[in-house]
Amino acid sequence: MKKEIKIGKFTVGEGHRPFVIAEMSGNHNQSIERAFAIVDAAAAAGAHALKLQTYTADTMTLNVKSEGFTIEDNNSLWKGRSLYDLYQEAHTPWDWHKKIFDRCKEHGMVAFSSPFDDSAVDFLESLDVPAFKVASFENTYIPMIKKIARLGKPMIISTGMATVGELEYTVKIAKENGCEDIILLKCTSTYPATPADTNIRTIPHMRELFDVQVGLSDHTMGCGAAIAAVAMGATVVEKHFTLARADGGVDSTFSLEPAELKILVDETERAWQALGGVRYGTTSAQEKKSLQFRRSIYVAKPVQQGEAFTAENIRCVRPGLGLETRYYEDLIGKKANRNIAPGTPMSLEYVTSQ
Repeated sequence: MKKEIKIGKFTVGEGHRPFVIAEMSGNHNQSIERAFAIVDAAAAAGAHALKLQTYTADTMTLNVKSEGFTIEDNNSLWKGRSLYDLYQEAHTPWDWHKKIFDRCKEHGMVAFSSPFDDSAVDFLESLDVPAFKVASFENTYIPMIKKIARLGKPMIISTGMATVGELEYTVKIAKENGCEDIILLKCTSTYPATPADTNIRTIPHMRELFDVQVGLSDHTMGCGAAIAAVAMGATVVEKHFTLARADGGVDSTFSLEPAELKILVDETERAWQALGGVRYGTTSAQEKKSLQFRRSIYVAKPVQQGEAFTAENIRCVRPGLGLETRYYEDLIGKKANRNIAPGTPMSLEYVTSQ
């Protein structure tokens, strides 16, 4: 088993239920009251953590509309938007962070964030976050990886478009700079992502290749990919979360609503519980009771001493308290050494030795 990791009061590892992170992102729609309502709803749904993103439009890009600074992809949710305007709309004001984090604490949830530059790392550290999340687009931003690693707190890294070589280098740098607790999240950096592009078979491969805890940062619709990921060994699941997709917002289209998040929390835990280990035969005292519902050999009609057993006077029926059915064909033609009443569970003791 991989090393267990503590994030606040929660333990992340194979022996513990999946750690579910509700990603608020920009779904607060620039309303702190809505942000509080998202925290409350995430807690009610059973999420273990809430995550923000810490940046400003100015720390992310330039306020220009020249080539490259406007989204032109016809398949993008944000086609035609300038990067600056998009980040301005989506960012979480920094003076909200402590208030949101305090609201999480009231519910017993942990709260942390994804920084996008050094100033954001310093700001989050001043709030004593229990962990840092590195977004998929930032996992090759090595100076920031070093800075986070030197703080000695757990680092959760989304893989996104990173190659094996890039991830290997990022993990190496993080460890060399003092980060001992690393979690890699399989992530497809499209919004929304399709199940076909999610490739969760990467999860166990990634766990063994990098010798770390692994999980899924999931941008697909619904809960199916996340539940399947837990079956593949994911110990962390992150999903974008909103109060209602109909309310709009930069990430609302691929975010879960409260009832769906509750399903995610419950069903990923059930999937984890169902993993167990390799085992055959009865698995519990309750299951042992079901052995009686197997078929076994019973005397069906009166049998006299010296009479042969036939298909008419012995049968394979329930309950399973008699001789195992594998002996049925061997018994046919053998003779009884005593009188036997109908309803008697058959035993080899009733067969003559000759």
